[in-house]
Amino acid sequence: MILTKRLLLFPQGREHLQDLRNYYLANAAHLDPWEPARSDNFHSKTAWRDRLAATVEEHQQGRALKLVIRARDGGEVLGVCNYSNIIRGSFQACHLGYSLAQSAQGQGIMYEALEASLQHVFTRLNLHRVMANYVPENARSGRLLTRLGFAKEGVAKDYLEINGVWRDHVLTAKINPMFRFKTTL
Repeated sequence: MILTKRLLLFPQGREHLQDLRNYYLANAAHLDPWEPARSDNFHSKTAWRDRLAATVEEHQQGRALKLVIRARDGGEVLGVCNYSNIIRGSFQACHLGYSLAQSAQGQGIMYEALEASLQHVFTRLNLHRVMANYVPENARSGRLLTRLGFAKEGVAKDYLEINGVWRDHVLTAKINPMFRFKTTL
């Protein structure tokens, strides 16, 4: 569990099935412009059971850390942040994805959650690089990543299929500050 001043972040598990299902159902229209198209059965309990079983397995194998975000005093799910595609070896990197409930926008909640979870990923998981990508029209996400210290690395054409359309994405990354050192040849 990761604690911040206002938030609790903890790994997604089977016990979060109904809470995550409720979060995605309540925020479907808000999230649709930024996420892949969802199948007709995406919100079914069976689909959620299968996804969460896969999430637990990925976490146990060190391939992902997918976190639920709640207010410290409990209550409904405010959002999620997912560190996925963790690759070890000489890469030591992952991808970051996140979403926040429409009702929680503009309160600094995602900044607080990502600041704390990035610290965890860099110190506890010892990753070197976290990559996060966003569609250019999502200016709010771009500002958030800049504020967190992510550097723009370029634009990928037709990078991901979002809401049924192949979309360009701005590519950003943040390097673990503990790994920054001067090399000599």
